[in-house]
Amino acid sequence: MNNGDRPRPNILFAIADDASHMSAYGHDFLHTPHFDRVAAEGALFTHVYTTNPKCAPSRASILTGRHTWQLEEASCHFGIFPAKFAVYPDILEAAGYHVGHTGKGWGPGDYEAGGFDRNPAGPAYHGAQLDPPTTGISKKDYAANFERFLDERPADAPFCFWYGAHEPHRAYEQGSGERAGRRTADITPPAYLPDEEIVRSDLLDYAVEVEWFDEQLGRMLAKLEETGELDDTLVVVTSDNGMPFPRVKGQMYEQDFNMPFAARWGRGVEGGRVVTDFVSFRDIGPTFLEAAGLAPHEGMTGSSFLGVLTSGEEGRVDASRGHVLMGRERHDLGREGDLGYPVRVIRTDEWLYVRNYEPDRWPAGNPETGFTNMDSSPTRTLILEQHDAGEDTYFDLAMGKRPAEELYRAEHDPECMHNLAANPEYADTKAELRTRMEAELVEQADPRQLGDAAVFDTYEYVGDSSHSWAAYVARTWKRPNY
Repeated sequence: MNNGDRPRPNILFAIADDASHMSAYGHDFLHTPHFDRVAAEGALFTHVYTTNPKCAPSRASILTGRHTWQLEEASCHFGIFPAKFAVYPDILEAAGYHVGHTGKGWGPGDYEAGGFDRNPAGPAYHGAQLDPPTTGISKKDYAANFERFLDERPADAPFCFWYGAHEPHRAYEQGSGERAGRRTADITPPAYLPDEEIVRSDLLDYAVEVEWFDEQLGRMLAKLEETGELDDTLVVVTSDNGMPFPRVKGQMYEQDFNMPFAARWGRGVEGGRVVTDFVSFRDIGPTFLEAAGLAPHEGMTGSSFLGVLTSGEEGRVDASRGHVLMGRERHDLGREGDLGYPVRVIRTDEWLYVRNYEPDRWPAGNPETGFTNMDSSPTRTLILEQHDAGEDTYFDLAMGKRPAEELYRAEHDPECMHNLAANPEYADTKAELRTRMEAELVEQADPRQLGDAAVFDTYEYVGDSSHSWAAYVARTWKRPNY
């Protein structure tokens, strides 16, 4: 594929772990000047969506250019990643790129059992640690690892580097946000979380962790400026899924799917633009390949958006990019039989339609096993304490069972607080969205649409099984008294 007269760019892909917010979008409770710089000098995207709201399946889509229901075992969290699915770092390496990653690449899961001999994100560059740490939680010096990666690059080779911060994944140093000078009075929690001091403080701690991701990004950009390579580098910055708070991470609403996303390429992307085209995470790999002058890999079902990036236009650039699909299967164990919570979603310019295929199951995991598909946090503890005291508003929103269908006017209700699915006024809209989504799922050979839905629960879980249903039964089983 011809990418014009431009030389092959370097590629710096920066991905946070569980971040929903960057200050370029107007979130003033945190400060991400380096993400904001990438956006200002390139393009800020408003409608980029992960395919699956959990780390491992989301990252698998990025690497393979495929929806998670097209990835067999890699559709699940803590699963096996089959090497039969080509990943873009390997393709670029074969084309002469110097490839590597630092921090969190693909995971959590088992790539070796799938046939990979290294992390699918590329060779690891780890080890650099701040000493002493700037906070009570030791921090990795990702930028120092990036510099070592550059030092080892063969002469004249372009590079492709995956910077995968572990931040803002929990755990946090509680109270770090306030100790950094932030005030809880300056932040308002989203409507689906209690507006309490402990929640505000928890959000400030999260903000500090997002800022660490951004600070390290800034050091990498500075290094590229120092070497004169920044404008020859396609820089893409995003996150794998939404923040680790109840009703966000691992769940099926707008603010866990819609990711912060900015891209800069000094010699290829005109700056100062806001782009509203819908982009799926499965489009990232094909875009990197096209930027490198390579043909799309036959196994990738996503489509490059390089033309959108390099168009110089803003708003809706490509009229065909007007919707995306998302979904989930099994994330973490903890339901009867350790079954998943299957969902498929379509997001259009106005609507978010959600199809919960097993509404009798608990979406965040069973109460008996501790709602295992939800990270521990002060906010989670508060909601459970409210539940124990008989106040279920936030418990129902975060942990409660859900109807088979949900419909939100997401462009005007991004917190998804008003489910319109049962309103007769929107029956036709709901039916049209469901029909459109299911037709595309059939085209994509989604096993759930082709009569083989049970296959997703047969895939091996390779994580900690102490919260599994079998472990719960073993803990609570009592010997019969004969």
